[in-house]
Amino acid sequence: MEHNIAIIYGSTTGNIENAAHQIAELLAPNRVALFDIAVDTIDIEEFDLLIIGISTWEYGGLQEDWIDYFPRFRQLDFSGKLCALFGQGNQEGYDEWFQDGLLDLHDAMTVRGARMIGLWPNAGYRFKASKGLTADGKYFLGLALDDDNQPELTTGRIEQWTVQVLESMSELDSCAVSDGVI
Repeated sequence: MEHNIAIIYGSTTGNIENAAHQIAELLAPNRVALFDIAVDTIDIEEFDLLIIGISTWEYGGLQEDWIDYFPRFRQLDFSGKLCALFGQGNQEGYDEWFQDGLLDLHDAMTVRGARMIGLWPNAGYRFKASKGLTADGKYFLGLALDDDNQPELTTGRIEQWTVQVLESMSELDSCAVSDGVI
């Protein structure tokens, strides 16, 4: 089944934007639209899946475009929307705040009705603390990337995560069809 997918991101250094483009390429044959929150307007109603990217800056802060956009983002209605997150962080320079931005997005979306997919295991990272983890601490709330310290792992992580997201969508489609929803 083909889906309409929005990839929404804010990017200062280009790392999140590059990841967004890599994810978009891997989502074929779905229809994918990229939105930079600094310049683009988004109507989330048009999309079956929202994939949202954020960087965590310095001491757990949001990326600058997200700071400006976040008040509007928190007001969006995500009821019934399927959503996945990906983030950039620096696990060595800011090891006590690695991927904290994932939690900010996750909480803002789930309180407004989002159905989240795309958890990512925390194995293979070196950090002290992260708010971007599940309650049991085993998974990040989305794909965790670190182009500052592990750039050689980015492409493989994106490929694995994108397959996982597509499989989750397929499973949900199958459940909806078998339940007579579609």
